[in-house]
Amino acid sequence: MKLNELLGTEFPMIQGGMANIATGEFAAAVSNAGALGLIGAGGMNADMLREQIRTCKSRTDKPFGVNIMLMNPAAPEMAKVVIEEGVKVVTTGAGVPSQFVPAWKEAGIKVFPVVPATTLVKRLAPLGVDGFIAEGTESGGHVGELTTMALVPQVREVTDLPVIAAGGIASGKQLAAAFALGACGVQLGTCLLVSEECPIHINYKQAVLNAKDSDTTVTGRSVNAPVRILKNQMSREYLKQERAGASREELEKFTLGSLRRAVFDGDTKTGSLMCGQVAGMLHEIRPLRVIFEEMMGDSRAVLAETAAQWQ
Repeated sequence: MKLNELLGTEFPMIQGGMANIATGEFAAAVSNAGALGLIGAGGMNADMLREQIRTCKSRTDKPFGVNIMLMNPAAPEMAKVVIEEGVKVVTTGAGVPSQFVPAWKEAGIKVFPVVPATTLVKRLAPLGVDGFIAEGTESGGHVGELTTMALVPQVREVTDLPVIAAGGIASGKQLAAAFALGACGVQLGTCLLVSEECPIHINYKQAVLNAKDSDTTVTGRSVNAPVRILKNQMSREYLKQERAGASREELEKFTLGSLRRAVFDGDTKTGSLMCGQVAGMLHEIRPLRVIFEEMMGDSRAVLAETAAQWQ
């Protein structure tokens, strides 16, 4: 089944649940443009999430969902909020949602855990989740080790449930590749940072537009907290401290508030500019609808051309 048929959207695309970026208003804009908007609950408490869900409801009558970062101390409360507010789709990251899945399924919620490897797929499939978001290390923010090209087909091999590809997808060619790997749809993040509707500071958007293919780096690998961001003063200092043997606690203290500085203040020097490796492909700010339509149209053309070449 295609992802759009499963979710009731126009396009087989989900917007990533980017903390401090994926607000209720932005999620509504994504849903109104034809994809599935997600509210990113990272950095929120339960009351804030409830408010953002209601904001989203007031701005769209299309399907939308919520992403819950399970390492958030408020995750158990948030798990109840999405049920109480009638949310229809939940994606999860940074943990295992085993304790929450039964209640979510009883409430009729579709559940899609983000997975960086097949181990979690095997553990969660028996719980009745609806599919998996296989996210490769090309993505921005928290990352695993496997690339999208390697991860998606291996996840596809170990489950009959729908697989959504994420990480390194910003064009019709990459969407077509995701379909070829066995995905039913994709999750998009970095390419939506430069949409007209995205609420990040213009300095952040411009930094993404200015980035070259090699302008991201991964911090925190040595302390089991890998995050892909754009290279800047903050990332260089972080990596310097990491090489010197700083603890995870020391590094977390160093980056405290850095994402908010980037998103709201436009601080491109000491802010955390979370961004994926496809940044080098992005050259202009465009409406969400244009991004989705072009990606979908180009993917169809690529698939048709490829089929013709190999007949």
